[in-house]
Amino acid sequence: MENLKFEAVEKLSKVGFKIKNFESLTKFEGSSPPTVFIGSQLKYPLVNVGILSPIERVEDAGVFDDPQKWAKEEFAISDILKLRENLLNSRFQSKVTDSRLNKKFTELAKEIALSSKPVDVEIELKSKINFGKNTDRVLTPNGMRADLKNAGIAGNVKIDTKVDRIMNDEVKATEGMSYLYSSGINEYSLSKILSVGVLGLKKDKKMVPTRWSITATDDIIAKGLLKKVRDYKWIKDYRLLIGEFMGNQYLILMFPNVWSFELFELYYPGSSWNPGNEIKASTDSENYKGRTTYASNCGGGYYATRLPILEYLDSIKRQAGVLAIRLETPSYWASLGVWVVRESVRKSLEKSFDYESNENLLKNSKKISIEKFDFDPEIIFKKSNLLKLYGTQKNLSKWF
Repeated sequence: MENLKFEAVEKLSKVGFKIKNFESLTKFEGSSPPTVFIGSQLKYPLVNVGILSPIERVEDAGVFDDPQKWAKEEFAISDILKLRENLLNSRFQSKVTDSRLNKKFTELAKEIALSSKPVDVEIELKSKINFGKNTDRVLTPNGMRADLKNAGIAGNVKIDTKVDRIMNDEVKATEGMSYLYSSGINEYSLSKILSVGVLGLKKDKKMVPTRWSITATDDIIAKGLLKKVRDYKWIKDYRLLIGEFMGNQYLILMFPNVWSFELFELYYPGSSWNPGNEIKASTDSENYKGRTTYASNCGGGYYATRLPILEYLDSIKRQAGVLAIRLETPSYWASLGVWVVRESVRKSLEKSFDYESNENLLKNSKKISIEKFDFDPEIIFKKSNLLKLYGTQKNLSKWF
């Protein structure tokens, strides 16, 4: 596994490309992972639509945009930054409703986003490459950007038949996404499909900025799962799940009860979003009925945490009250996007510890957290509305 990771990072990024004079680059042939980026910084409904690709064709372009692979093979932050720095965002301006029209560049962007395999592209630029870096909680960073003059696809684009069927049917976007997810299309592909405006009723189709499409995809899938999870029996024991990835540490406590969810995020000094000297924190939650407003405190991280937890509960056919605690440590020194949250939670759900009572769960969670993470969660336990609720209300099972 380590050799695979070494080959991917070294071969595709560290060794460098043949093209050395980026300043004068006007034309190139590259390979999109496949990835399209819809920017949200213009005045809506205008957006920047960008084709992401390295500036040369490579054999395994998919590794430039594959969070599941990065997580599985334990890529380091520096590995991913090297890969992403070699991606060029060749962009053009468009209206979000242009996805309903047969415009050349928007059709090209659609094909790339819908492809299930990397796509060879021919790019011509009309501006010099900008090397400015952007950091963002939701988005994975890109290294370069330039305005697009012309573009084309070299070869055939492979689109999943289920995707092709849904984009040509008159079904609502949420229904189409739910169907594709249940058919095995993962959330990373779904957010790209949603962003290029091919889902939904013909009269409603429009492009969605990538930052919105990522969180919307997490939310839409989770709501579909929640409809099933609410009908499951409660978990039998009090459960602790714990894990870590890229300096993001998680304690996930599950209680035999109806679905409810509470997230606390703590950002240590020196972590990617806390340059200060004191720990910062945010929290959001929902009850059995779910949320009706955006989780503005934790933002996209809330939805990226909730999705894998609901996937887990669906897989074991149980429901639970869930308290999740994220510790963002200084080891997470560069923000790579909300996918890190999603994959960190998935790693944390791989191993569980079961206890017979609420008291034993809290006691052992505290003990394990101190030993493993050098963090005492008692302060969170005292602030948790979910734990206060469980402390004052008796479960229905207690009455029988």
